[in-house]
Amino acid sequence: MIFWYTVMVEIKGRGVKVPIKLPKNLPAQEILVNEGIFVMDEDRAYHQDIRPLRIAILNLMPLKEVTEVQLLRVLGNNPLQIEIVLMHPLTHDSKNTPVDHLKSFYHTFDEVKNQKFDGMIITGAPIELLEFEEVNYWNELTEIMDWTKSNVTSTMHICWGAQAGLYYHYGIPKRTLDKKVFGVYPHYKHDFSDKLMKGFDDEFYVPHSRNTEVRREDIAKNKKVVILSESEESGVYIASAKHGRQIFIMGHSEYEQFTLKTEYERDLAKGLDVEVPRHYFKNDDPNGDPIVRWRSHSNLLFSNWLNYYVYQETPYEIDKIKLEV
Repeated sequence: MIFWYTVMVEIKGRGVKVPIKLPKNLPAQEILVNEGIFVMDEDRAYHQDIRPLRIAILNLMPLKEVTEVQLLRVLGNNPLQIEIVLMHPLTHDSKNTPVDHLKSFYHTFDEVKNQKFDGMIITGAPIELLEFEEVNYWNELTEIMDWTKSNVTSTMHICWGAQAGLYYHYGIPKRTLDKKVFGVYPHYKHDFSDKLMKGFDDEFYVPHSRNTEVRREDIAKNKKVVILSESEESGVYIASAKHGRQIFIMGHSEYEQFTLKTEYERDLAKGLDVEVPRHYFKNDDPNGDPIVRWRSHSNLLFSNWLNYYVYQETPYEIDKIKLEV
């Protein structure tokens, strides 16, 4: 049984305290508390007399605890109450996350499939060079993605999760790159009218780390999907379908300052031929600290999604969610 308690995120400079409902004793709590989050009991949180948004996170990343912190940090930067439900594939044995952690804090699809969610995030996974059908949990993932069409108001797919979603829902293929897209790249808005892009600068930066891509010409063949943002260097970044009910994010806006540096040093230690991440270190010198130039965009991306495509669209009575893609 998973127990819950509510933490409150204080957004510095705004005087706003944001409750996030997390599984009790989730290790990510301590990290977030050290960043300015303090524990608040549920009675006080629910004094606001509003229904918290229920957000499911299907975590496909190997280091699940790292991804939890990254996503909870950006989801917490808004004034809405959020209840987080963590999920993992039952048909995959995680080698990098302790079994006790999964048993204590995670649900399987069978445990939640009769529930409704205001929003869902499907993360990436370092399996991009495999064909989708070769992934050992592909059948389970397609069942979950099909289920989101009638049980989730808006689903955000990230990196490989975005490629998988575009392939499953719309038959749009992923392509292997000749050279890895690795670094922090400048992007621009393709659709100025979409609410997800509200407040974005004309140019903004996004971290990427992938060996595959979804090409704009393949997306253009399907009239149900629109491109919202792209980069001259790294290609398509954001695509959307059905007015935001399915969002596809090709990069990793949620990444922390040292995420790419850790990956770069890991690959060097393995003896791999890896280039220095582009536009990441000052003067491209990997001996220094990375420059964070994507944090504002990252917070805006997730807050826009939660506000415009989750909160503004979901019914107050969550059981009335009934959508189709």
